[in-house]
Amino acid sequence: MKLLEGKTALITGASKGIGRTIAEKFAEQGANVAFTYLSSVEKGQALEKELQAYGTTVKGYRSDASKFEEAEKLVNEIVSEFGTLDIVVNNAGITKDGLLLRMTEEQWDDVLEVNLKSVFNVTKAASKIMMKNRKGAFINMSSVVGVQGNAGQANYAASKAGIIGFSKSVAKELGSRNIRTNVIAPGFIRTEMTDVLDPKVVEGWEKDIPLKRAGETEDVANACLFLASDLASYINGQVLSVCGGML
Repeated sequence: MKLLEGKTALITGASKGIGRTIAEKFAEQGANVAFTYLSSVEKGQALEKELQAYGTTVKGYRSDASKFEEAEKLVNEIVSEFGTLDIVVNNAGITKDGLLLRMTEEQWDDVLEVNLKSVFNVTKAASKIMMKNRKGAFINMSSVVGVQGNAGQANYAASKAGIIGFSKSVAKELGSRNIRTNVIAPGFIRTEMTDVLDPKVVEGWEKDIPLKRAGETEDVANACLFLASDLASYINGQVLSVCGGML
């Protein structure tokens, strides 16, 4: 029996990186998968074809989760096409780094809208469906930066810390309806974004990690699979750090 057999999951920001691996892992474990992408159209379309090989229902949607109307329309379309919605992974996110004194208002607003407001938008829309079904699971992607902060990332840290506070509150509001809300806080994970970094910089970071290596996207996807499955049926309102011991 596959861990997510017969369940329908939505993963935002899944065209690449961590989101893509989560979508692959969920489909492999029997889930019907709806996912979103925005700018990476070709990658999103390619992922849809790739995931269909697992034999479940898969559909990609070009949608901007930071816009409330689009998030609401997205959830309605998913329920119309898939019949229900059991799991939501709020993964969409961006960075626009800079020291506070140089950070523009636009850089602040953009990161807070995409990273934090999108979680509110999608969760609010999807919770209505889950409350009717009296079951569901939200997994919201934060970061170790949202726990401990990081110079040059005040906007990113604020957005990721906000996700933690939001998730803990929603866990208390929706828990009585058998809806679980948890957070994953990844550490230094190898993605397309980190591949362009100076290898010496990466080596320095890895030395500071107790496990002495960077994480892989699959490490995060495995944690996400656990929290989405019935194995985690009594886990609610928690922050799971996937960081090799950085925190």
